[in-house]
Amino acid sequence: MKKVIVIGSGFSSLSAACYLAKYGFEVSIFEKNTTVGGRARQLVKQGFTFDIGPSWYWMPDIFEKFFADFNKKTSDYYQLEKLDPAYKIFFEDDVLTIGDTMDKICEEFERIEEGSSVHLRRFIRKAQENYDIAINKIVLKPGLSPLELVTKETILRVDQFFKSISQEVRKRFKNPKLISTLEFPVLFLGAKPSKTPSFYNFMNYADFGLGTWHPKGGMYEIIKAMEKLALELGVTIHTDSPVEKIEVENGKVKAIVAKGNRFEGDIVISGADYHHSETLLDKKYRQYSEEYWDNKTYAPSSLLFYVGFTKKLQRVEHHNLFFDTSFDLHSAEIYDHPKWPSEPLFYANFPSVSDTSMAPEGCETGFFLIPIAPGLEDTPQLRQQYFDIIMDRFELRTGQSVKNSILFKESFCVNDFVEQYNSYKGNAYGMANTLTQTAFLRPNLKSKKVENLYFTGQLTVPGPGVPPSLISGKLVSELTIKKNLHNESHI
Repeated sequence: MKKVIVIGSGFSSLSAACYLAKYGFEVSIFEKNTTVGGRARQLVKQGFTFDIGPSWYWMPDIFEKFFADFNKKTSDYYQLEKLDPAYKIFFEDDVLTIGDTMDKICEEFERIEEGSSVHLRRFIRKAQENYDIAINKIVLKPGLSPLELVTKETILRVDQFFKSISQEVRKRFKNPKLISTLEFPVLFLGAKPSKTPSFYNFMNYADFGLGTWHPKGGMYEIIKAMEKLALELGVTIHTDSPVEKIEVENGKVKAIVAKGNRFEGDIVISGADYHHSETLLDKKYRQYSEEYWDNKTYAPSSLLFYVGFTKKLQRVEHHNLFFDTSFDLHSAEIYDHPKWPSEPLFYANFPSVSDTSMAPEGCETGFFLIPIAPGLEDTPQLRQQYFDIIMDRFELRTGQSVKNSILFKESFCVNDFVEQYNSYKGNAYGMANTLTQTAFLRPNLKSKKVENLYFTGQLTVPGPGVPPSLISGKLVSELTIKKNLHNESHI
């Protein structure tokens, strides 16, 4: 039985570990932190429960497909609720509510811009077609060749790879509020809408068509489910075990060193930050130079706050976007001229609005996120300055006083992403999915220099986000199985 060592325990690592264990490999996970989950860990404090990383449950079909591969269902592990409304968007002079059905969303679009619902239905129909192609044809390819992108469906839509989401949206909608609403989902892909191919409008179908969901108890319930599945399949998990070196012998992976101890393995898969993973190798075995990494476009980093409120908050939903300042200016300050944003957009998540288990009775769990450029200076003073900025705006837009109801607050920013996740430049979401960083143009799942060394996660294919990370784990396991087990069919 071949021994597989998996570095990291985020979504992609757990996914890969489960698939390989299912196929009879002896799998061991090594996680540097004290709990599994990678960026999707949990903070529990004074009765308040926070997901400290991902907080949106989109593309429920991807989660169902993952568990179905092991003859399981999500409901075997956690309880899902479709949110209604899915989220609210606060503008300077209005609040837009995204409901849980297309009819409700169309009604809201009509309120803002007469006749827009006709364009919206047509736009989402096209987005649904693209979603089917993306999920069933493109993202399930391992990114080894440009030919993977060539199917009869993509050939018919080749123009959508050379037009941007922005062009597509602005052609049909004139109201800036509706434009911002439709451009928002591609931020999950980590790039400006003006730099993201219009084919990626399938994210709008993920949003409006499939809806926004919540696993009772929070996103960490998915990690707990995957950990349980992995253990059921015989995976061994070592926490508090940072990997210090990947050893290579005669061009083939040989072992890892974790906390001073050496562990031999036939195969190593790293779901840790790709750049960091390569620094664990001797220089001659690294595929990509420092210059390569420095010249890539990264998804944003984030300044995050976890706040316990001693009262229930008014006029907010589970998910809330504050677009009451310039979307374009903030984007430019992330991607074009990286600096701390002058007037930041922000996101506020109150899971206890729909799930009372996540806060003490009569209280609210609050998670606030400001997207920022990776690699910025990060100091306690800057964190406090931006907390004050967003809390002032939050009070103004929601018409309530909340600062005097804060029991505690904790923050997480660039320095923490580097220290806790070895994240390159402290990015939060990996590498952006721009045209020149899509599919085979992303860092490879398989090392070109070391035999039986593989990589998975948001810096490789398919890209940023939780569902793509699940798929990334499956893709890397397929490559591993094909190389190491003869006469095996695909998973």
